[in-house]
Amino acid sequence: MNISPDSSAIQLFNSAQQKSTDAAVQIAKTPIQSNEVGSANFSQQDILKPILSLKEAELETSVGVKLLNAEQEMLGTLIDEKA
Repeated sequence: MNISPDSSAIQLFNSAQQKSTDAAVQIAKTPIQSNEVGSANFSQQDILKPILSLKEAELETSVGVKLLNAEQEMLGTLIDEKA
């Protein structure tokens, strides 16, 4: 079984995209009015989980980019040694 950095990065990007889409939908559906923040109807948990999902998606995207950069550097080094 051969696992390439390309496929791992693509999986991370897809996962991050799905998480961010789900989080955006949850945030958009949360009934927060400008005058509701201090009211009893507002629950911080309703908005906190999607925000954390967005941060997780950001980190996954960052890891995917780092994987692609490492692969590119590795391929560059291999090409330099073959030349």
